[in-house]
Amino acid sequence: MPKVGMEKIRRAQLIEATLASIEEHGLHGTTISVISKKAGVSSGIISHYFGDKAGLLDATVGFLLDQLQKDLFEKIENKNAHRARLMAIIEANFTSFQRSQRAAITWLSFWAHSMHSPKMARLQRVNARRLVSNLKYSLKHLITEDKVEWCAQLIAAQIDGYWLRCALNQQDENAYASAVETCKTMINNLLRDYGK
Repeated sequence: MPKVGMEKIRRAQLIEATLASIEEHGLHGTTISVISKKAGVSSGIISHYFGDKAGLLDATVGFLLDQLQKDLFEKIENKNAHRARLMAIIEANFTSFQRSQRAAITWLSFWAHSMHSPKMARLQRVNARRLVSNLKYSLKHLITEDKVEWCAQLIAAQIDGYWLRCALNQQDENAYASAVETCKTMINNLLRDYGK
């Protein structure tokens, strides 16, 4: 009889091994065999909990998305302080976890794979919509209605663009800090130009 709580422990262990494998070998070099060796379990355990490699990759991307959402909730102190909430969204996208080598390589692999995988493409669309939706929630309280969608898309593109640029160039902490400040400056400028 399996121990109570073992499934949660095993799932986390396998997701961590997947992140480590993608960091070391890339997505294509990450096999069930490599993951199981890194996790110290048999490959049958992966099949038991995730079905196959695709299921484990989906769960790993889900973990990254959940971590991003968790980072955001930790940054938001007052849901109704909309300017502060916008700044927290910026900060959540550039936390030390989100810009870590392990997360960056996995995000980049995921984005590339989403071009060829309908399931991964769906997760990417969910991720993009979530960011825009979070931005729009606060923007609608601060700027004129006709500019909410446009501003949300502009801010989301800037977040993604700066994060991608920093990750691809393996930038240092100063580059990430500069990206955060630039994104925040843009928000302040948009609020100044289109504020109610």
